[in-house]
Amino acid sequence: MNIVFLGSKPIGFECFEYLLSRREELGVTVLGLLTQQRKEFSGQSDLAALAVANDIPVLQHLDELPECDFIYSVQYHELLKPHHIAMARKLAVNLHMAPLPEYRGANQFTFAILDEKKEFGTTIHEMNPKIDNGAILFQKRFPIPEGCWVGHLYQKTYDASVKLFKQTLAHMLTGNYKAVPQDTLVPKYGTSLHFKNEMAAAKIIDLNWKAEKMERHIRACAMPGFEPPYCMVAGKKVYFEVGGD
Repeated sequence: MNIVFLGSKPIGFECFEYLLSRREELGVTVLGLLTQQRKEFSGQSDLAALAVANDIPVLQHLDELPECDFIYSVQYHELLKPHHIAMARKLAVNLHMAPLPEYRGANQFTFAILDEKKEFGTTIHEMNPKIDNGAILFQKRFPIPEGCWVGHLYQKTYDASVKLFKQTLAHMLTGNYKAVPQDTLVPKYGTSLHFKNEMAAAKIIDLNWKAEKMERHIRACAMPGFEPPYCMVAGKKVYFEVGGD
């Protein structure tokens, strides 16, 4: 069996590192890596450097994808078109850090808090041309703690996602799973699709809101490393400095 890995960010690095550590045991050849070079993820999370150290070709573009048995995507930044997905003879899968079908797309942690959800999770699903729409192969759900902050929910999901990747990698390769079409789960869980540009509006706090709504928006939008939530005073942004948990 052979596989091409698509990934970025620390979680992509951790999953790629695990795949490489088990490739002989699993009988897998890694044909190549596609990643996004970002300064903030250099050093310990540099997937390209890890690939080079293990004699894995680093591809530069999706159109360079070779024919393979499997494509595995973990936080890769580009959408695959049908002809890209078709390069995988057996299966192309994506690890999506949210429960499906509820939260497709981006910023799922923020919107789960805004929606006052009691449960969250992480999903490994088959890729198709639509965003996070393919059949679910594996999923792990967990309760959202009361008063949860977005950074805390991200970390809980990160940990659950790495664990799910490790627990199911061999099963994915051998076909030991039951694919569940997402449409069959929509009546129970509902569905939504969010985009990155929605965050701009979510960060704006209206001081006329009730205290509970303001507090919820602050918890949902105070992601470390990103612009904090704010209110507008005399035409200027006034940021909320918060610690979170």
